[in-house]
Amino acid sequence: MLNTHKIKQDICEIGRRIYAKGFAAANDGNITVRIGENEVLCTPTMHCKGFLKPEDISTVDMTGKQIAGAKKRSSEALLHLEIYKQRPDVKSVVHCHPPHACAFAIAREPIPQCVLPEVEVFLGDVPITKYETPGGQAFADTVLPFVQKTNVIILANHGTVSYGENVERAYWWTEILDAYCRMLMLAKGLGRVNYFDEGKERELLDLKQKWGWSDPRNTDEYKNCDVCANDIFRDSWKAAGIERKAFEAPPPMGPNAGKAAASSSSSSAPMSQEALVQMITQRVMEELAKKS
Repeated sequence: MLNTHKIKQDICEIGRRIYAKGFAAANDGNITVRIGENEVLCTPTMHCKGFLKPEDISTVDMTGKQIAGAKKRSSEALLHLEIYKQRPDVKSVVHCHPPHACAFAIAREPIPQCVLPEVEVFLGDVPITKYETPGGQAFADTVLPFVQKTNVIILANHGTVSYGENVERAYWWTEILDAYCRMLMLAKGLGRVNYFDEGKERELLDLKQKWGWSDPRNTDEYKNCDVCANDIFRDSWKAAGIERKAFEAPPPMGPNAGKAAASSSSSSAPMSQEALVQMITQRVMEELAKKS
């Protein structure tokens, strides 16, 4: 039998951790836990997640109707409910606004893969949804193309949503993601990001499968994908306005790597800004030398 009071205490504890990490300013964020076929515990709207008490937690049904609790449920409950409908294995959903992951959400920059072992094992390819105004069903539906293939999603110009078998596990994925996004930004500031080669990435995917963690790249559907190129969710980029700008793509890998390399070498590569400045400077100096 479920101990509902203990689950509410767990929700409050995760709320404190979210607030302490700076993942939810003021009354940002929301947390839910599914406790029955038609019952979901839900944090209240307009309440700071760092100071929740068990009595603040309401109960809603799977349509979003509040069925218990003195305080009004979160306005973004439909997002959580849609995930539960699509993923019966999920028992908790956490939505918040971790700043480094949100930077990628705002820039609509895809999260680079094949950089950090822990991220490859625990997260894999992380998608970014198209933007919709928060709160309604259209907003909830933005996760539908991704929810079956990942446990953490970036919501464009908004935040993150992650989910799992309990509230702590649901929160973990967001904490891992934000730490990784911060590392990427720091590494970029130092000048470059280095990627695994395909062999090392395959070793991680094999370990992931051995440990019981699912990854689409380990399925027949994606057996010929480029394991480091965000191939799982790349088809969604155009509609959502996702584009590589801050981080270069990793070297081509997989069955088409040879073709990609040949194509790259046969076509003229775009000139970098540094090379362009150097070329212009050289030509200016040559012209000045002629006139002197």
